Amino acid sequence: MAADTAAIRLLVVAVVALFCLGEASVHEYSGLGFLNKGNAFILHAGSEGLYAPVSPANATAEDENVDSAAVPDAFIRLDKITFKRPEEAVDSVKEASSAKVQILVFEIEDREMIGGSAYGGQKAICCTSDLAKLGACAEGSVIYRPSKLNPGWPQLLVASFDGSDLIATLPSRTIPVRKTGMYNMYFIHCDPSLAGLEIEGKTIWKNPTGYLPGRMAPLKNFFGLMSFAFVILGIYWFYQYMKFWREVLPLQNCITLVITLGMLEMALWYFEYAEFNETGVRAKAITFWAVTFGTVKRTVARLIILIVSMGYGVVRPTLGGLTSKVVMLGGTFFVATEILELVENLGTVNDLSGKARLFLVYPVAILDASFIVWIFISLAKTLSQLQARRLMAKLDIYRKFTIALGITVLVSIAWIGYEIYFKSTDVFNERWQYAWIIPAFWHALSFSLLCVISYLWAPSQSSMRFTNDASERFDREDSLSLIRPRPIVSKNGRSVASPTPDAKATKDMDTVTTSFGGDDEENKRE
Repeated sequence: MAADTAAIRLLVVAVVALFCLGEASVHEYSGLGFLNKGNAFILHAGSEGLYAPVSPANATAEDENVDSAAVPDAFIRLDKITFKRPEEAVDSVKEASSAKVQILVFEIEDREMIGGSAYGGQKAICCTSDLAKLGACAEGSVIYRPSKLNPGWPQLLVASFDGSDLIATLPSRTIPVRKTGMYNMYFIHCDPSLAGLEIEGKTIWKNPTGYLPGRMAPLKNFFGLMSFAFVILGIYWFYQYMKFWREVLPLQNCITLVITLGMLEMALWYFEYAEFNETGVRAKAITFWAVTFGTVKRTVARLIILIVSMGYGVVRPTLGGLTSKVVMLGGTFFVATEILELVENLGTVNDLSGKARLFLVYPVAILDASFIVWIFISLAKTLSQLQARRLMAKLDIYRKFTIALGITVLVSIAWIGYEIYFKSTDVFNERWQYAWIIPAFWHALSFSLLCVISYLWAPSQSSMRFTNDASERFDREDSLSLIRPRPIVSKNGRSVASPTPDAKATKDMDTVTTSFGGDDEENKRE
């Protein structure tokens, strides 16, 4: 009970975060502190993949100069960034002294151009007295060298405190982006007297097609395509559903719910990304419902696969004492997944720290593994029961279902391995243009499995033959066919024919044939 209460509290906190935080290409800074790294104090201001605008094939140098004077298609804009130092810091310095905060913007390929050392020692971010004596830089400034691959970069902006001023303001400025890459921004100061420095303001990052971050931009079109795919699946399923509505099973009602949730989820994600692309700020309400519908869909889909694997409605009329365990596993999975998805989709654009994400990923991974193990154990028992009862049509469907599940699990394991390799070998997000494929693959894989399930359990005129009642009749037929009349032994030891008249035997066989003649038709169904 205490564990359930704690889980609910975590979910409530995540929901509250929805209305307090917002992932956006508009990065807002308030109440953030600087971290001490070596001889510098650093605040990471943002990291996004930006595409260079596509120039027309017949564009001239004069046209490019005119375009550069206008608002660029891709840019990073610093809007009213102010820095405030505490009064104690002013009292500790001389009146004529000047402290400064530097804003460093660079593309990830130029990371080696940042920092330096005097005699091959430890690399420093701020210029030291030794480097200043060598004439390499000015003491107290950020060390950087011009890029050979990207002329004019890295870019360094400065906001200075004059004398005893408490506030330093950086004038608004727009930095055009002419080269596709992963761009990073850091606020840096090298003065220990600026401890407790506060920052206010925002930066705006824009791609040529809108405000969506580069690694997220392709997902907008993907979700549009997935919405169309769910519509096609929905048309097929609802046509079958309406055509054979008298034969619909409870299991097929659950599949209808999953398809409906999938359609809503994909549509909401598409509209959420479209809104994000237009405004630069995530639509919080749409994001919440997209995450929630997706979590409900994944939970219900796993529960359906589990109860189907148990043979519910096919070889057993109820789940019996397992019902509470199934509900508990499903409820726990929903809470854990909802928290993970809310935190991932409602934080900043920058990725979660590794430790924080692992703390949320581990429970979901363990619960997923529990589902998989339980499903395959249940499938093995159900297949054995169907084979023992010689229910060949049902056995054929379950074998196809098992093969589809097995392929899905193997592909999932292989993709997890690739995902681990992709992220472990791309520490600096240099392959950000392909990062969208990882979440897109999971959506495509789950949709493929849903299509297989929808095909195997589509409503039809013979749906009711695959219920538990039919299996019980076939079970009785199998039992009758195995009974052989034993000869009656007389007192003198001679065998006497069965007292059952031939007419009665014939009547019994006719009755059995009439009652269970559907077996041949069932076995023909694929």
